[in-house]
Amino acid sequence: MSVALGAPSGSKDIAPATQEMEKEDNKDKKQEEEEEEEEVERESETNGDADEKLSRKYSCTSVGSTDINDDDDDDDEKRAVQLGPQVPLKEQLEMDKDDESLRRWKEQLLGSVDLNDVGENPDPEVKILDLTILTPDRPDVVLPIPFVPDAKGYAFALKEESRYRLKFSFIVSNNIVSGLRYTNTVWKTGVRVENTKVMLGTFSPQKEPYTYELDEETTPSGMFARGSYSARTKFMDDDGKVYLDMSYYFEIRKDWPTTS
Repeated sequence: MSVALGAPSGSKDIAPATQEMEKEDNKDKKQEEEEEEEEVERESETNGDADEKLSRKYSCTSVGSTDINDDDDDDDEKRAVQLGPQVPLKEQLEMDKDDESLRRWKEQLLGSVDLNDVGENPDPEVKILDLTILTPDRPDVVLPIPFVPDAKGYAFALKEESRYRLKFSFIVSNNIVSGLRYTNTVWKTGVRVENTKVMLGTFSPQKEPYTYELDEETTPSGMFARGSYSARTKFMDDDGKVYLDMSYYFEIRKDWPTTS
């Protein structure tokens, strides 16, 4: 009797063969499922790394503020150095009389200050008097503080592509002011275009005003540079005390404004 190749030769052989085939099929399916799970895990890890890189990229990106009263100058106040309670200047000198180096440093800083004019107020006071715009070949523009805007609402106007310097004058009274600094933030159409921070220094009280002149700058030029700008100027010290916080508008024009 001939037996067909591949055909079962009896009923007893069918069950073991079928069981073996099912085991192989289950093994193959299980292996495929494990491979699919590993692939999904690899994709998840890849996407996770990409998301982390993207998150880090955005966390390092600075976005300009759209609010004239919203900038990172507020962070400076939070990071202000806490130096402890202020002590009146006369009392400071009395406390430091046994420290020769510190006493001489303060005497040098104070110069010819008359301690009788200082008073007993331990808190330093800084009054910003005015801002002067210095431009080559043009008269100085002195702007008393607070600024008085013109009919269009601008504190001042500058010609495009012109060189200029800013000079502040201020008076310090009562006590030594430590770490006085100037910050100026400028926006155009809601986008921050400038954020300047300058450490002015430590100043003793005196009757005569101090003056501080900033580095020379050049106004931008072109159609998109001209127009209205908003700005915020602040003066504060190491203690975080703010002496001036002023918001205003100015204009960059094609030509200098005509003087009245």
